[in-house]
Amino acid sequence: MKARAILAVLLLASAASLRAAFPFAEATIEDLQRKMAAGELTARALTEAYLQRIAEIDSAGPRLNSIIELNPDALAIADQLDAERRAGKVRGPLHGMPVLIKDNIATADRMETTAGSLALVGLKPPRDAHLVAQLREAGAVLLGKTNLSEWANFRGDRSVSGWSGRGGQTHNPYVLDKSPSGSSSGSAAAVAANLCVAAIGTETNGSIISPSTACGVVGLKPTVGLISRSGVIPIAATFDTAGPITRTVRDAALMAAALAGADSRDEATQALPADLAKRISAPLPAGALKGARIGVVSTAASRRTPDPAFAAALETLRAAGAEVIAVGELPGVAAAGGARTEVMLYEMKAGINAYLAELGPTSRMKTLADVIKFNDQNWAREQPLFGQQHFTRAEAKGPPTDPACGAAREKCWRASRADGIDAQIAQHHLDALVGGGAGIAAMAGYPSVTVPAGFAEEMPVGFLLYGPAWSEPRLLALAADFEARTRARREPKFLPTIEQRQP
Repeated sequence: MKARAILAVLLLASAASLRAAFPFAEATIEDLQRKMAAGELTARALTEAYLQRIAEIDSAGPRLNSIIELNPDALAIADQLDAERRAGKVRGPLHGMPVLIKDNIATADRMETTAGSLALVGLKPPRDAHLVAQLREAGAVLLGKTNLSEWANFRGDRSVSGWSGRGGQTHNPYVLDKSPSGSSSGSAAAVAANLCVAAIGTETNGSIISPSTACGVVGLKPTVGLISRSGVIPIAATFDTAGPITRTVRDAALMAAALAGADSRDEATQALPADLAKRISAPLPAGALKGARIGVVSTAASRRTPDPAFAAALETLRAAGAEVIAVGELPGVAAAGGARTEVMLYEMKAGINAYLAELGPTSRMKTLADVIKFNDQNWAREQPLFGQQHFTRAEAKGPPTDPACGAAREKCWRASRADGIDAQIAQHHLDALVGGGAGIAAMAGYPSVTVPAGFAEEMPVGFLLYGPAWSEPRLLALAADFEARTRARREPKFLPTIEQRQP
């Protein structure tokens, strides 16, 4: 037997043993809360179990490398929350739940906040990100931070998904030599491998949806403004958002409700409907697909090469009683791709400079120009795989108030909102759209949710639904019905590779 085959057999045997041994595999938030309420489980015991799981799966065994840093205070936080529970105080559904967050989300604790960049190591943010404060208030145990595509996949032209200078390469838990996608690679891989109850990712253009799809989990990219971005290392304020990555739609809803909230430091949150978090957290209705009208957006590529998994998902919708309506292409979205990049370049320079300014006068990184210089001076560690063309282009831009940036932003919104999602929803009286890709909702700043839909040669396949602003409750209900009918999620096998089919 060849050495590679022997290694594959050993890894499979080890992975099977680890899956069988982990008592909280696929446990949901509500499962765990019931155990805690019954006195069968504590936050400390749960946190210890995940820490052990991380040691066996992430640091050893398959070595997913999804976690960039563990929180040295995680067990102390768990102990405090257990004490509160014993005293009769339960903060809500996240009380005692170990959660991982992406390493571009600021924490004012003993962990780093670096976006995966060596340039930011040791530079402490002055406060928790607003969403971190929300998690702490909800009773979550901050377990650690996840690796990512460095600077959220917007540093260089040929960025490698899941790789950062600080964290190295994250691996896909289903097939280790396949891409975990990005930029929230570590968050999605960790959730898929049962290394936490849930994780937080961030998205500008597909960075929650794409890795969640590739790693066989649920990803919710909310409306821009549902979750504050203050304290999140930015790319573009027009498109940026954080969002939950979970194993079930219900868990995504509970996480989103806890994260939602107005924040004076993020103007976009001022438009948040007052009752939306409550509606998101409400029990998801059964049978939501029955009678729903779902529009199918096509592209030239999808017409040339039909996707069998997508076709099967549409059949699931029809079988559930949904009306599936072909709405054709949204050609303006593809045409606005260059405008989206322009907005990102303009806004990234201003956003990063503002974030770095908050690190204080002693910070060695005060501007994007300082980061560019650091990367060039540390080429072997920071640029062995790809460069920083986006950074240098952004540095050459003026402020976001430049008329060219405003015109690009309006082009994006017109294509994706007025002439895109909003127009189709109104014209066809739709509940949601599918097809066309994650970029449509991302460009609009509108919500989208991906749900496991099956597998293709051992790799997960997802199904994406999206809709107009603040339509999260309806999208989550539709996604939950699809999830209940397909039950497509399954634990990863940590395969070292898969044989390529011969044409």
